[in-house]
Amino acid sequence: MEALIKKAEILIEALPYIQKLYGKTVVIKYGGNAMINNELKNSVMEDITLLKYIGMNPVVVHGGGPDINKTLEKLDIKSEFVNGLRVTDISTMEVAQMVLVGKTNKEIVSLLNQKGGKAIGFSGIDGNLIECEQYKLTIDGVEKDIGYVGKIIKINSKLLEYVGKDEYIPVVAPIGVGKDGQSYNINADTVAAEIAAALGAEKLMLLTDVEGVKMSKDSPDILHALTSNEVHRLIEEKVINGGMIPKVLSCLDALDKGVGRTHIIDGRIPHCILLEIFTNKGIGTMIMKEKVLYYSAEQL
Repeated sequence: MEALIKKAEILIEALPYIQKLYGKTVVIKYGGNAMINNELKNSVMEDITLLKYIGMNPVVVHGGGPDINKTLEKLDIKSEFVNGLRVTDISTMEVAQMVLVGKTNKEIVSLLNQKGGKAIGFSGIDGNLIECEQYKLTIDGVEKDIGYVGKIIKINSKLLEYVGKDEYIPVVAPIGVGKDGQSYNINADTVAAEIAAALGAEKLMLLTDVEGVKMSKDSPDILHALTSNEVHRLIEEKVINGGMIPKVLSCLDALDKGVGRTHIIDGRIPHCILLEIFTNKGIGTMIMKEKVLYYSAEQL
């Protein structure tokens, strides 16, 4: 009986968050180990489907680096990265589009449908969803050509609004299109942040392979709630560094454009989305403009 009561307490803890988020949009960037491990895949799909069934509007933006790497290796095409961005010549672009749109996207759609969701896959090419131009990378004052890597100039969100506020779950591959019809590969974190801003999302959630922002380089402890100003300070102090910097900058950009809350969470934890959204403390790092409680028991 005690175990059953504990389960009821968990549901009651989730109630204020369900009430707060009912009818709101939650953009989830799905990537990292959660895309590779079958158990984690299933738990993420279950989480997303549950969000839809209890009245939220989840939108999924996915990466697919490991799948792209495997296909490039099979085709004997060398991978090269500069500042964390994949150098994308025409052959690499063709492979990235084929894998992200034709394979990864449809696998995610299929998994969501198996869990009882009604998912529909898109790329940024569909309906000119993601308009972009070539990204210009400058290193030490010198411009470096990294090929068909896109910089987003506009999100045409009407398609996602129409689909997402109905019974469907949109799943977006991070491929954009230029004015000349050329396809571009775009960082999935950036796409998720821009889509969240365009949709006026309440939440942006980035699934990663790290626990969140730590108190210091050597600390095991996670900072569960940060303001924009605190993030800027931690970057200056080099507490936030390396691959975490572009993730927190995506979060800050989304907040500046009107997103309510942003989250960096560990996708290696089963049901990480539910644990972050529906518990008073969460499991990752939440970044906000200011620390404003959803309700009094929330632990920020």
